[in-house]
Amino acid sequence: MTHVYSKTLAICCMMVATIICKRTLVMAQPANPELQILKYNHPGLVVDLGVGLWAWPIPMDFDNDGDMDLLVSCPDKPFNGVYFFENKSGDKNPVFAPPVRLGKSLKDAQVSYVNGKARILVPGAEIINFTTTFGEEEKQLLAVDAVLEGLKKKPRFNQWKLVDYDNDGDEDIIIGIDDWSDYGWDNAYNSEGQWTNGPLHGYVFLIENKDGKYLPKKKIQAAGEDIDVYGAPSPNFADFDGDGDLDLICGEFLDKFTYFENIGTRSKPVYAKGRLLENASGIIKMDLEMIVPVAVDWDKDGFTDLVVGDEDGRVALIRHTGKFKQGMPVFESPVYFKQEADNVKFGALATPVSVDWDGDGDEDLITGNSAGYIAFIENLGGNGATPKWAAPKLLESEGKVIRIQAGNNGSIQGPAEAKWGYTTLSVADWDGDGLKDVIVNSIWGQVVWFKNTGSKRAPKLAKQAYVKVDWGNAAIPKPSWMWWKPMPGMLATEWRTTPHAIDWNKDGVMDLVMLDHDGYLAYFEGFKKGKEKILKPGKRIFYGSEIGGFDPNHWPTVTTPDTLRLNTRPFGASGRRKFTIADWDGDGRPDILVNSLNVNVLRNTGITDGMVQINTNAKPVSAIELAGHDTSPTTVDWNKDGIRDLLVGAEDGHFYYMPNPRAKK
Repeated sequence: MTHVYSKTLAICCMMVATIICKRTLVMAQPANPELQILKYNHPGLVVDLGVGLWAWPIPMDFDNDGDMDLLVSCPDKPFNGVYFFENKSGDKNPVFAPPVRLGKSLKDAQVSYVNGKARILVPGAEIINFTTTFGEEEKQLLAVDAVLEGLKKKPRFNQWKLVDYDNDGDEDIIIGIDDWSDYGWDNAYNSEGQWTNGPLHGYVFLIENKDGKYLPKKKIQAAGEDIDVYGAPSPNFADFDGDGDLDLICGEFLDKFTYFENIGTRSKPVYAKGRLLENASGIIKMDLEMIVPVAVDWDKDGFTDLVVGDEDGRVALIRHTGKFKQGMPVFESPVYFKQEADNVKFGALATPVSVDWDGDGDEDLITGNSAGYIAFIENLGGNGATPKWAAPKLLESEGKVIRIQAGNNGSIQGPAEAKWGYTTLSVADWDGDGLKDVIVNSIWGQVVWFKNTGSKRAPKLAKQAYVKVDWGNAAIPKPSWMWWKPMPGMLATEWRTTPHAIDWNKDGVMDLVMLDHDGYLAYFEGFKKGKEKILKPGKRIFYGSEIGGFDPNHWPTVTTPDTLRLNTRPFGASGRRKFTIADWDGDGRPDILVNSLNVNVLRNTGITDGMVQINTNAKPVSAIELAGHDTSPTTVDWNKDGIRDLLVGAEDGHFYYMPNPRAKK
């Protein structure tokens, strides 16, 4: 595909006007007037560049002004689309303009540079006139089903590129495919925490163009064996070592890059055994996983760099230094691109709590995310319900950034989720010393807390400690599929579910309301034993008066009244429930606001026979879909009118605000 740009000033102006119009539309997203994306309202602030969940970068000179811009396809909810980040300064390390939505997202979009021209492929087709139609026009290349024939499972990554593989003057097709058939999905650990299913595979296929006809696919080999990286191969062919032939760099589902040197010729490639890219700092790794690398000479110095997207919507530059070591190109460590601040964002699957963290009289945000970080987003003041916000600042414990990750065996869904942490939290004075502490659950299902040893104006977090429960002589409960054994006093519950700290019985001691090991919403009463804060075993005191059980997305599974079980699913589908507790309807009783399509308000209608009656037959607060996995609600009172409004941490890592309907009356 060649770039389609007009050489006349009139058409150029028309294009710019179209982009400005599209930007105006993006700034208004989402369309629902009652649930609006939260803005930084902070001119001059610079933050990490990002789209929503999962960044597929398409680096190119989109506006034809001589410098490299960045387009990013975001396939997930709700920030779905192809976005244009303009390089206005012309710098090699620019601060990009805020994103402009050009069109709908492109599944598995890949850019190939053929004779210096950017050409965009999706599975089975090439996008025609991309810079004007943004994916609406396609030229079919091959039937996707025929290419996938023989695979046991449908791939999650299906990455098509063009390259003259054998230097015969025509364009061959390269396809990167992941294969999950050996890996399975979840619940495959033995009692020692060893994964008993197979590995995740990532293969690279060649479909050779022979006299205008495509030959059957074959796997590309290295050192006499099929190339097989750890999923999501993202193949990139370029002359990385400067010897005139095409080498190969593959990504993977996790965070690393494998270099396959062409030890043959340009016309007859032969690939050596793969080696992980490394530099003086060690093996080069991305910060998160589900990486998507794209090879391009970003800084136009004659050496091919890597532009890499992460699962959390960020994009990094891994620059080729122009140096080589033991036949392998040397790259710099990833540097994440920056943009002018627009939408408040913290990674993916953000889990906010609204609280005055710094003691200055307004409500800030403390939030977790899928990467396992916890951030402080400071409220810098402003006009009522539209505060000015600072950039996220990662919280530290004992001087080190807090990051909870699964590692090789912390996720029920296996070692492919090693870099995820899914931190979800509460902020409360847990130990009764007058300072706000942080209580956290994560991908592990282990409830921990970070004691605040600082002051009200300058919080400082101590080392992580386990929330303690007095289980007496009873066996410590845990989800039946959890391979590890809880330590004495540990609260081991379902993963990725909110530990909501609240003084439920109003006795001056903080309690905990959260899912127990079987997915029931439970009340863990707090008490003091000397100076130590302890919880009593959980009691299932909540009763769904219409619907008794749900799945993780809040679809009913028990359609009759019953003790409230917020998730009836096992294994990897367990947990995943996010909620907050607040008097939403103003009747003096604490209601439960839970994740769903966006958020459902489950009203507390009183107590009958010792059970808190919860009206579970509620609709979402809006029609807009904020989640494929889950959202995370909190309540805010930024305008200080005494009525709690709604803030939702969404799948895309953004935050969405809705005034309480009571405020309109």
